[in-house]
Amino acid sequence: MKTGFYPKLAWQGIRKNGKIYIPYIITSIAMVMMYYIVSFLSVNKSIESMRDGKTIQDILGYGVGIIAVFTTIFLFYTNSFIIRRRKKEFGLYNILGMGKWNIARILVWETIILLLITLAAGLGCGILFSKLAELLALKIMDGNVQFEFTIETSSIISSVILFSFIFVLILFYSLGQIHVSKPVELLRSDKSGEKPPKARWLISIIGIALLVYSYYLSVSIGDPVEALNIFFLAVIMVIAATYILFILGSVVLCRILQKNKNYYYKTSHFVSVSSMAYRMKKNGASLASICILSTMVLVMVSSTMCLYIGKEKNFNSIYPRDIVIETYSDDEKYTDKVHKAVADVLSSSDVKEKKLLTYNYLPVAGYQTDDHISFNLEDYDYSKAKQLFIMTIDEYNRLMNKNESLGENETIIFTTKTEYKSDTITIDGLETLNIKKRADEFIKNEIDPYQIMSSIFVFVPDKEYIKKVYENQAKVFGKNRSEIQNCYSFDLDMSEDEQIALYNKIDSSISKLKDGDKSFPKVDCDSKADKKQSFYSLFGGMFMLGIVLSVVFIFAAVLIMYYKQVSEGFEDCQRFEIMQKVGMTKKEIRKSINSQVLTVFAVPLIAAGIHTAFASPIVFKMLRVFGLFDKKLLVLVTAGCFLVFAFFYIIVYRITSKSYYSIVSGKKS
Repeated sequence: MKTGFYPKLAWQGIRKNGKIYIPYIITSIAMVMMYYIVSFLSVNKSIESMRDGKTIQDILGYGVGIIAVFTTIFLFYTNSFIIRRRKKEFGLYNILGMGKWNIARILVWETIILLLITLAAGLGCGILFSKLAELLALKIMDGNVQFEFTIETSSIISSVILFSFIFVLILFYSLGQIHVSKPVELLRSDKSGEKPPKARWLISIIGIALLVYSYYLSVSIGDPVEALNIFFLAVIMVIAATYILFILGSVVLCRILQKNKNYYYKTSHFVSVSSMAYRMKKNGASLASICILSTMVLVMVSSTMCLYIGKEKNFNSIYPRDIVIETYSDDEKYTDKVHKAVADVLSSSDVKEKKLLTYNYLPVAGYQTDDHISFNLEDYDYSKAKQLFIMTIDEYNRLMNKNESLGENETIIFTTKTEYKSDTITIDGLETLNIKKRADEFIKNEIDPYQIMSSIFVFVPDKEYIKKVYENQAKVFGKNRSEIQNCYSFDLDMSEDEQIALYNKIDSSISKLKDGDKSFPKVDCDSKADKKQSFYSLFGGMFMLGIVLSVVFIFAAVLIMYYKQVSEGFEDCQRFEIMQKVGMTKKEIRKSINSQVLTVFAVPLIAAGIHTAFASPIVFKMLRVFGLFDKKLLVLVTAGCFLVFAFFYIIVYRITSKSYYSIVSGKKS
């Protein structure tokens, strides 16, 4: 054969099947572009130079891994639509005398052509838009903009290696499909329906049980830390349940509709239901994939957008004071020195503190069983974990301007994110305390700003009780024991740069105290202004990663929807031709198509909405770890995201419906 015969044949095969190859190529180019951009940002010098920039790049590096794994699975999956459509063409080549080795050479050249187009266009777009992505990332994360244009060679190399690997895998899969098929099977591949699987009730019950249990976990878990640990297990159960119920549910649905004579024996329903029954398992798997991808987009966008929108409120909640100094001792010989060092720095800088707040307390973790708080580490249960804050009644009265008194073995408590029902409380190893009163309010945002765990503030008669609690928990926790702490915090009336400069002076002055005395307790000094950049960068990085991954998932969902319609259009074309010959009009065809497409594509959207609604409780608990406590914001953002996504989904539905109609009605698109 002439030189260039196989490349020419391969190019003609791609060009003549443009309806199925162009979306695939565009999506592959977009995947390369996004992979390069995220990889570029994960090693970019401008982002690295930001405060905590390395942490942000670690998050983006995690995104690079997700995109790589997902792209491999997704392109492999969508290629199955293409190879199924091309089998008839390859079967014809085989019948005309071309051996499978010759067909393999065509596939090799097609893979090379697709890979070169994908890499050239994808890397070109990635490099072109990388600077825009960098500027956007710095804007979102409040970084300093640099106008130098750079190209990351390492990102180019990793992109070439990854996508070459993906396309080689796809090539081997395609060669395997051709090799095991006989010529007649290749010719009839697009006409072979699926054997209706038996409605396996046991598996269906397992699917329902998995879904119900995952929903139950989402709404019942109260602890944010436990929510983080259980989230991925719940996701896996939802994915498994969705595939089981969509695949087996489509079988049951088709059988129910076929048995309903009033519904089935109508022109608009007969063809659509029989078409769905013709490809039950593949239909269910595709719809389940669309549902899962849609849910991923909704959960990811709504959660990261909530964090980004509420970042300022979250930041102010986590850092309620401009300067906070925590001394890990209540011994006045140490605390007085710390306070004096701070006062000297303020005086020398001619600065007056505002809203000064100081108090002593013991923070310690415990595990609640009824009215007993234990420090025993065995059989740890997150749902029972509580954060205790032990303070004297004198501190409570001073901070809250009250005049409460306590008798022997009496206490006043205040709780957050939990309801303490018992009238007594027993802390491990100590006598039982009778709860005299439950306080309605306390300065919880000052002491417990993160509010991750459920908290119980216990106000006791004197310091002796606190020392007993300290000694008991120290025996259990050893080196990890909690210390009695003194908090000294205040606000400043000055710019953020001036606050940072003052904070550095305070921190340096406190360090000198510790340098001169090895027995000096640990002292933590925090500045709200100093933490702001890293806090905003973290939330901005997560928001950007959420948007990038959501775009990837949207591309995947759209391509699956498109290929589903196109491949099914080609499969149904002949059946609709026969129906037209026996009297079915174009209007009836369109009505039947609308019935089929609407029935098929409404289900994943509705199911995604239900999944997202039940995921919201566990997502909210996880967001509390990052300081988001505004449940109303999450509900509004999630509802808004669903409406926007539904609008976009309907547009895709309309486009794919027209593509399907143009194929089955014989129109040229």
